[in-house]
Amino acid sequence: MNLLHAIHHPAGDGPHPTIVALHGYGASAHDLLGLAPHLLGGRALVIAPQGPLEVALDPEGRFRGYAWFPLTLSRPPTPADVAAGIGAARDFLELALKRYPVDPKRLAILGFSQGGMVAYALALGAPHRFRALAALSTWLPDDLNQSLKADASGLAAWVQHGTRDEIVAVSRGRDSKAKLEARGVPLTYREYEMGHEITAESLGDLAAWLDERLNT
Repeated sequence: MNLLHAIHHPAGDGPHPTIVALHGYGASAHDLLGLAPHLLGGRALVIAPQGPLEVALDPEGRFRGYAWFPLTLSRPPTPADVAAGIGAARDFLELALKRYPVDPKRLAILGFSQGGMVAYALALGAPHRFRALAALSTWLPDDLNQSLKADASGLAAWVQHGTRDEIVAVSRGRDSKAKLEARGVPLTYREYEMGHEITAESLGDLAAWLDERLNT
């Protein structure tokens, strides 16, 4: 496997309904794994890869995290940076589908913040592969959206955003919603009175939505 990753493996041999979960900037493979018991009642295989780039979270470099591409005020990401992160996630997905007991007909991809942008790229780049896309507190950039030409009208999407998000403004979530609608993507959009986070309420709604899509 090309990336470190964490796994929630349900009981049984499978194949299992599967959720690939992509963390945000500065987090790690374990960041979203805590969602696993709440998704499909813990019956989903949850695969959480870790971004390939190690980043400092404080000026002294005492605290480290991981990212899919650089994202700082002093060094905005280049198109090559973003493409490298997306490519690493895509390569990981190919390997994970071969290694783990994934039900390919019940595969979802979920991403939070920066990981959500990568999830957009993977899902809109190969929409036939996924039953569902969940984009949490994230954004779909203009250039990425324009570069992805596949017909995504059969891909169900869930987009949620906090109205008090101080990292990724809610306007960017609304803009992403408009772009998905323009592409003909079947979409459920929700806003919550929260910051850059996942709350019990938003998680409950997300879990119900995923349960409906992956258990049918």
